[in-house]
Amino acid sequence: MLLPIDSKFPGDTYAALQDAIDSGDSEKVKEARKILYRTIRNCAKDIHEKYISPPYTTNFGILFLPFEGIYAEIANSGLIEVLQREEQVNIAGPSTMAAFLNALQMGFQTLAIQKRSNEVWEVLGVVKTEFQTFSDALERTQKHMRQVDDDLEKLVGTRTRQMNRQLNRITEQDNKITG
Repeated sequence: MLLPIDSKFPGDTYAALQDAIDSGDSEKVKEARKILYRTIRNCAKDIHEKYISPPYTTNFGILFLPFEGIYAEIANSGLIEVLQREEQVNIAGPSTMAAFLNALQMGFQTLAIQKRSNEVWEVLGVVKTEFQTFSDALERTQKHMRQVDDDLEKLVGTRTRQMNRQLNRITEQDNKITG
């Protein structure tokens, strides 16, 4: 599975916003912000349409803005949440990209561990069933072994006594005759 990440450089649009702020003209600032936000929205839409394609990719993408100023402007506008909801695109800047990727990596590792633990539980379920079957067979074998032991005990004990009695009678008769 791939994680779509695209870097966009709306530097000219951001520079126009900075110039408007420097001029002090609130209308120019408002218009420049509107253009910057629309540009970022279009970038997010572009990422969504071109790169997000589950199950081959994650169901979200990342728009990397390489300038802290642009990232801060977008973060302060509330546009990040809108783009996450509408375009499934997260915004990352230079200071947040590493943390964002680390968090994703930990999440994916947790999912992999969870998947493996589910597989282990399935195997344990099969082993439990097999162990019960093995235990039942072992118990039947133990019963047979006890029966064989009892039969041997009877054979050895009873038959040996019977033979000894016969031999003793012969010995007694022999002693009477020789005696």
